[in-house]
Parts: sequence; C-alpha cells; structure tokens
Amino acid sequence: MSNSFQREQLCDGVHFSSVTDPKFKHNRITANLVIPLDRETVTDNAVVPFLLRKGCRSCPDFTRLNRKLYELYGASLACDVTKYGGCQSLDLSIYGVDDRFTLGGEEMVRPCAQLLTDILLDPAFADGVFPEKDVELERQQIIDVLESQINDKRFYAMSRCQSIMCEGEKIAIEKYGYIEDAHKITPASAADAYRRILRSAQIELLFVGCGNPATAKEIFRQAFSSVERAPVPVEPVHTRPRAEQVNEVTEQLDVAQSKLVLGFRTGGIGGDLKKLAAMRVMVALYGGTPNSRLFLHVREKQSLCYYCSARLNRLTGLMFVDSGVEKANKQKAYDEIMNQFRVVQRGEFTDDEITATKLLMQTSLNAVGDSLGAIDDWYMTQIMMGRACSPEEESAMIEAVTREEIVEAAGQVTLDTVYFLTGKEAE
Repeated sequence: MSNSFQREQLCDGVHFSSVTDPKFKHNRITANLVIPLDRETVTDNAVVPFLLRKGCRSCPDFTRLNRKLYELYGASLACDVTKYGGCQSLDLSIYGVDDRFTLGGEEMVRPCAQLLTDILLDPAFADGVFPEKDVELERQQIIDVLESQINDKRFYAMSRCQSIMCEGEKIAIEKYGYIEDAHKITPASAADAYRRILRSAQIELLFVGCGNPATAKEIFRQAFSSVERAPVPVEPVHTRPRAEQVNEVTEQLDVAQSKLVLGFRTGGIGGDLKKLAAMRVMVALYGGTPNSRLFLHVREKQSLCYYCSARLNRLTGLMFVDSGVEKANKQKAYDEIMNQFRVVQRGEFTDDEITATKLLMQTSLNAVGDSLGAIDDWYMTQIMMGRACSPEEESAMIEAVTREEIVEAAGQVTLDTVYFLTGKEAE
C-alpha cells in the first residue's frame, strides 16, 4: 500500500479514515455503525442494514436504486453485520470506479458518497417506518441466515463453545441475533432500531482506493453536522485471563460427524503488540497453517480428525481448537490435541517450523493490500483494537518473534472449555 492510514474525527462519535493506493481503479466507501452487543436489541439491529440497502427517499425502491447504480458506471452496494469482540457493527458500503477512469471525466466519488449518505441518513420510510413488504423479505432473510448457521455444525459448535465460555458476557451474543426474536421484527421495531442506532452508534467511515478522499470526507462532514446524536462509547472487551477449571459439555444433535471444540484463555495480552505477535505466531505454529502441529500430527499422521485447526481472536484474547472427529475417536483426538500443545509449551519444535510459520503468516499479510475489501477489513479491525498498525508493520513484528517468546506465549494459555457435539444415541 502506497499511502499510510489516515484517521480524523468529523464530529462527536463520527470518524473518517482513508487508505489510498494508485494501483487500484476503484474506490470503496464504507459506513460502519458500531454499537455494544445487547441481547434485547441485537436481532432488530441486525435487520437494519439490509432494509437500508433497499432504497432511500431519492431512490425509493430497489429498481430505481439499481438504475442509479448503473448510471454510476455499475457501482455496487453491499451490507452486512460484523462482530468485533463485544460490539455489533452494521456495515454499508459502495464500490465504484474512480473519477480518473470515466469516459467523459464525470465525478464518481461525489455521487457515490452522496448516495451512501442518502441511504444511511434518509431511508425510504412509509409513514415513519420501513415498508411492510421490505420488512417481510428481510425478516425472512435473517431467519434463513440463522437457520443456516445452525445447520452448519462446524460453525454451530464453535459458537456454542464460545457462548458457554463467556456466558453472561457481550461476547456470547450472536451478531445476527436469535430466531425467536427475528420472528417478532416489525416495521415499527426495525424503524425504532434504526433511529436508536443512528443516535447512539460510533460511526466509522472508511475510504479505500485510488481516489481523493477529501470530497467524500466533506460530504460526510456536512451530512452528519445536522444529525442529532448521543454516541455511546465503545468499551474494550475484558475477559478472564486464565481458566481456573475445565468445563466439559456434551450435546447431542442429528449429526453424522462429531465436533470437538476446545476453548482456551490466553492470559490477557491487552495492548502489548509484541506479546500479541508472539501469541499469533504460537497459535499459527500450533494449529493455524498446513505446516502446523495439529494438521501434521493429529490429522495427517494419526488420522484422528477430518479437520483440526487453531485460531486466535485478537479482540477477545480467546483461542479455539476445532475439529471434526468420529465419536469413537473423541478421547484419542483430545489427548493428542493437548499433547501437541504441551509440545509447543516445552519448545519441542524446530527452527524450520518457526520459519515456515512466519513465511505463511507474512504471505497472508502481504495479500491484504491486493483487494479493497481486505484493506477495509484490516483497518476496521485495527480501529476496534485502538491502534493503526499496517500489514507491513505487523509482518515486521512477526519476523522479530523469537523461540523464547513463542514458548512464553504458550505458557500463558489455559484450557477453559471442552465442547463435544455428537449424534443422538439410537433409541
């Protein structure tokens, strides 16, 4: 990436960030509305970006909105819900060609930013609420998403393990909410959620691409200057650094392949970037790459799992190992997963393993700059962590991690929860 990350406050609770790189021909402008996760409101909140995506007062239906996008050289709109630690982020983005590449020299940044602003701040309400037909469609879409997550047993097992580990904490709340609440979404409840979000969210506006972000920044500055807001501060997540005892939970569903998930606590890294880099390398060496010990020893050499990998959530400080196993192999798989972790804790790995792990991690970091979406995701995560570390800077920190720091990082980790999802016993 050619230009460094820039971030500034436009008004109370609204920040504008930009990363520009001339190698692209397009720009991506994203509005992230960040609010603390709340069990009572999370489901109504989740439907809001999908309803906003349907249109605005200047383009009050999907047909006219898409016609407007075609006029903007085929610009595209996207929306989603993201979870950052204990926060829910409602995301709206527009992707379009830069001014330099239009046939007649037309401006593209300005109308794209203006359209995104209209969608965000001037929705196509009917009598003060979202249209009934739109709500019916998007309510069912949320229900379908939630049902698909239950049907994806690997995702379901991971989610259940985290929910059990963090019961009563914001981290345990699902980003799309819950099926029983989705059935209750109405035009009025969705409109109330929209107004509450607009008033209270921390709003992160990101401009990524080859163009000049100044035009978009000024449009957003003017638009939000007249919005009445009372933003709620986004607090960092604090989880217990260590597990005092191991909690074992077994659940039965109609599954052919059992799922074994182990949840670990990593000792409370906080804002120490050096310790975070060491922890990331340790997790990758243990189970985060095709050269990792879990992949080579548990899956390949002993064939105890269909898949077996480890991942670290840098925002929560939680590490998970998830695996697909035969029910009869559950104990053997668990024993070998823990054995390989003890191997890492003792430092019984080679320098070649360290080198291969670092190279794979750095290759992944180098790829961040290849797409606007990846750059956007990277810096939004950085913002939520309260820092502005570039992929290049993180790559340098990873390169500097030593064997001793990897062993020290592993020594901080404690097993908290063992979750086993398996098939129901025959009647």
